[in-house]
Amino acid sequence: MAVVDLRPLPVSQNPARRLTQLAGGLALYGFSMAMQIRATLGLNPWDVLHEGLSRQTPLSFGLITAITGVAVLLLWIPLRQRPGIGTVANVVVIAVAVDVGLAALPAPDGLVARIALMVGGVVLNGLASAAYIGARLGPGPRDGLMTGLAARTGSSIRLVRTGIEITVLAVGWLLGGTVGVGTLLYALAIGPLTQAFLPFLVVRAAGPDRPRR
Repeated sequence: MAVVDLRPLPVSQNPARRLTQLAGGLALYGFSMAMQIRATLGLNPWDVLHEGLSRQTPLSFGLITAITGVAVLLLWIPLRQRPGIGTVANVVVIAVAVDVGLAALPAPDGLVARIALMVGGVVLNGLASAAYIGARLGPGPRDGLMTGLAARTGSSIRLVRTGIEITVLAVGWLLGGTVGVGTLLYALAIGPLTQAFLPFLVVRAAGPDRPRR
């Protein structure tokens, strides 16, 4: 199967569409996180890890999140990944969007409503991931790890992301992070969802841009 080329492109190539897609994708990503939090059916795998680490150290959840992000960025070096506008925007826009989403979304009362909110949040997260990664302005720290591993190994985004999410989930759970049915749904579904949406949202280069195999 051909691997979609996700290497960053110069900002000068179709900037209006790409910057809009980047901002919209990141905003939707943050809002989808708020949906999953409000559903109270389990944290996503990375937040399970963050919570587990915060329980094992005197550091706050927010500081653990920042330290983890820096550590993941260091893993970019052997993968020859380079940060871009999207890498910086990832931190800023998502942080604002998730706070707005939490302020706007009431906590659902019934189980059916919570399940619907969780499923909707996971699907929206997959769409949002494909949108901002597909803008090719530089992925966020964790997505850069995913795309770098996919490029270096020749594996699909679906396989690599699912592997990363399950690994992070297992480590976080062993450290004491909270796991629920929503966590498992996210870990198993986010890779296939992102892979499915990417072909429709990835920005092609102006010249020949043949996908790598």
